[in-house]
Amino acid sequence: MLRFRNESVDRLFQSLLNLETIEECYEYFADLCTIKEVQDMAQRLDTAVLLSKGLSYQKIAEQMDVSSATIGRVSKCLNYGSGGYRTAINKLNSTEGK
Repeated sequence: MLRFRNESVDRLFQSLLNLETIEECYEYFADLCTIKEVQDMAQRLDTAVLLSKGLSYQKIAEQMDVSSATIGRVSKCLNYGSGGYRTAINKLNSTEGK
C-alpha cells in the first residue's frame, strides 16, 4: 500500500478522474499547481516515455535538457516502482493509436 494513501489524496485523484477535457485539466492544474510543477510533471512523464522506448540517458538529457539525476529517478520508478508510469504510457499509446 502506498504511504501517502488517505481520504484527502483519494479525493484529489477522484477530482482528476472527473475531469472530461484537456481544457478542464488546464484550468484545474492552473489553480492547483504552479506552472513549474506542471512542467516538471510533464517532463518526468516525457522522460519515462523516452526511457520506455529505449533511449539512453545521454540522448534524453540532450533532447529534453533534463538532469541525469531526474532521468535516474524516473528510470528507477519505471523499472522498480508501482507500475504507474507503465500503466499511463500504455494508456497514452492506446489512445494515440500506437
